[in-house]
Amino acid sequence: MPMQEKMKVVLENMPSDWLNLTTHRLDIYNEENAKTEFIQAFEALYYSDNLSQSSLAALPTAYDYIRLGHPLSSVLEWYIGKTYDVAPESVISFSSATMPIMAVLRSNLFRNKATRIVHYDDLPNSFDPDVVERVYDYSMELLKIDKTDEIPAFDGTTVLVSTTDRVEQFEMKRGVDFFVNIHSELGSVILAAGTDNADYVSEIQHVRRRESIAMTPSNCLAALETIAGSDGAVGSESNYNENKSRVEDTIRSITHTGVTPVIGSSGLSVQYAIMMGLIDHAQRKHPGNAIKIIVPPNCYGGTNDQARRVAACIDGVDIMDLPVDGDNDMVQSTDRVLERCAQENAVPLIIAEIPTNPRVEVPELEKLEQALTKNRVTPTGEEAITPVFILDQTFCPNVNFLGEGQILSTVQTIAYVSGSKFPSGGKCTAGYVVANGHAAFLMEDIQRHIELCDNEATPHQMVILAEQMPSMNQRIADAYKNTREFVNYIQNVLPEAKINFVSEELADRGFTPSVFSLDLPTKGETDEERETYKRALNLKLIDRMITQIPNESKYCVSYGQLKGCYWTIPATSTQGTTKEDDKDYIARVSVSPDLDLEKHKEVFREFVENLL
Repeated sequence: MPMQEKMKVVLENMPSDWLNLTTHRLDIYNEENAKTEFIQAFEALYYSDNLSQSSLAALPTAYDYIRLGHPLSSVLEWYIGKTYDVAPESVISFSSATMPIMAVLRSNLFRNKATRIVHYDDLPNSFDPDVVERVYDYSMELLKIDKTDEIPAFDGTTVLVSTTDRVEQFEMKRGVDFFVNIHSELGSVILAAGTDNADYVSEIQHVRRRESIAMTPSNCLAALETIAGSDGAVGSESNYNENKSRVEDTIRSITHTGVTPVIGSSGLSVQYAIMMGLIDHAQRKHPGNAIKIIVPPNCYGGTNDQARRVAACIDGVDIMDLPVDGDNDMVQSTDRVLERCAQENAVPLIIAEIPTNPRVEVPELEKLEQALTKNRVTPTGEEAITPVFILDQTFCPNVNFLGEGQILSTVQTIAYVSGSKFPSGGKCTAGYVVANGHAAFLMEDIQRHIELCDNEATPHQMVILAEQMPSMNQRIADAYKNTREFVNYIQNVLPEAKINFVSEELADRGFTPSVFSLDLPTKGETDEERETYKRALNLKLIDRMITQIPNESKYCVSYGQLKGCYWTIPATSTQGTTKEDDKDYIARVSVSPDLDLEKHKEVFREFVENLL
C-alpha cells in the first residue's frame, strides 16, 4: 500500500488523545527516549499493517506539553524523514516560523561558528536581524537568491529558508546544512541534512521544548491530511480577532489590569518573551550594568532550565539562586539577593511561583512587598535599580495580585500563567502575561519579542481559550472544594502523612489551588533507607489509584484539568532538569472540579489499610 494510503488509515484510526491531549502519560513515558521510542514502535506497526486504533493507542507517549513533540508531530516528521531518507529525529516541526532559525543560531553561538541564512522569499516580517544580534547575541549573514541560483560555498553553516504551501515538500540543494520550510498558517519544519549536522538535532529539539512548541496537533493533522490526499483545513480559524478580543477582555477582568495581555503559544513561550523583552529593555536603559535573573533552584524544571539557557547565551546576564521552599523563606531570600544586586549595581529580574511548586507555599505577602519595594543604594550611594518581579501564578490565576490597592500593586510586577492548566482546562498550551501599572511600560518589549520569535498563540488555541476562560474562576472554586475535602480525608485516615496545602486562612484570602503534595510516612534505619522506602510507596500509591480508577486517575504531570485526578512525582517529571539535591521526591496530586471523589477516598482508604 502506498505511503499516502497508509497515512489515510493512520488518520482514520488515530486515538482522540493524539489531537486533544496536551500532557504526557507518565505510565507509558520514557523521557530519555520520548520521541525515538514512539517512532520505533509506530514504524513497527506501520510495516506490519497493524494500524488499528487500539494498537495506536498503546504506543509509548511522545508528549511533553506539545513542546518536545506529540504523536501527530512525530508522525509528520517520520513521514518527511522517510521521504528524504533522513533520520526522523533530524526532522523537527515548530509552531513558530522563526524559532528553528534561532535554534541553529543559538547552537552556533556556542560553537563559535558562522551562520548564513539563504532565502528565496522575504523572511518573516517579525524576524529582525538587528534585534537578534543585539539582544540574543546571535550573529548571521543574510543572502537572498533566486530559486534557479546555485548556493555559493560558505565557511560555516548554511540555512535555506523557503515559504511553501506544502510544508512536507523540500527542495533539496547541495551546500545546505539545514532546510527550513515555513507555512504561513501551520508553522515550520526544519530538516538537518547530512551526518555532519546530526549533533545539532538534540539542541534544536531542546529549543523547541524550552523556548517554543512543536507544530500544534491540529496543524499537524492539517498537514497530514494534505499528505493523505484530502483537503486539510490549514489551521485558519474564522473570527480570530473576535476570539482574541474576548480572551484579552477576560484576562483583564480576571487579573484586574488595564494593559493588553500578551498571549503566547505556551507558558514557556511567554516566559521567553518576558526574559528577552526585559533584557532588551535593561540593555537600553542600563547599558553596561549586569543583569541578574533570580530564580528558585527547585522551581519547575522548564522555568529553571530556560533561565539558565538565556543567561548562558548573553554576556552580562547571570543567574542568582532564590531559595524559597522547605526551610527557606522567600521574603528573607528576596531581601538578601536584592541587597547583593544593589551592591553590584545590577538589574534584578526575579522569577517566583506563588504558591510554590510542589510544596504549595505562600510567603508572607506584606513582607514580600516590603522586601521588593525597600530602598537600597549602591556602594557609590546611588539609588539601586528597581527590581522587576516576574510572578508565575499558574497555580492560582484567579488571585488578584496586581489590581489597584492589591498586595503587588505597588511593586513593578509582571504576572504570567501557563494556559495548559486552568485557562484551557488542559485543552491547549497557550499562556498569557499581564502587568500592573508600574510595569505596563515593559509590555511593549515583551510583545516585540513574542512576535520576533513567532510564539504567539495560534488561532485554534485562541478559540479554545475563548471557550474555556470565562468559566475558569468557577472551575477553580469547584476544584478547590474537592481538593480540600480530599486533603481533609487523607489527614483523617493517614494522620502520619505530611500534606503540603494552603491553610484555611490563605484560602479565605483567595488562594484556592487544586494541587497538594503528599509526603507519605516512611520507615528504615537510615536516611537512605527511609528515602528509598518513601519513593517506592509513592509509586505504589499512584499505581493503585490509576489502576483502580482508570477513567479518572491518571499518572500525568498537569493540573487545572476539566475532569479526573492527576498524580505525579515532580522530581521525575516537572523538575526534570533541576539539580538532584534540589528535587522533591514527593507525590503531587491535582484534583479537578469533576471527579468521583467518593471512589478516590475509597481507594485511598484501601491503600492505607494495606499499610497497617
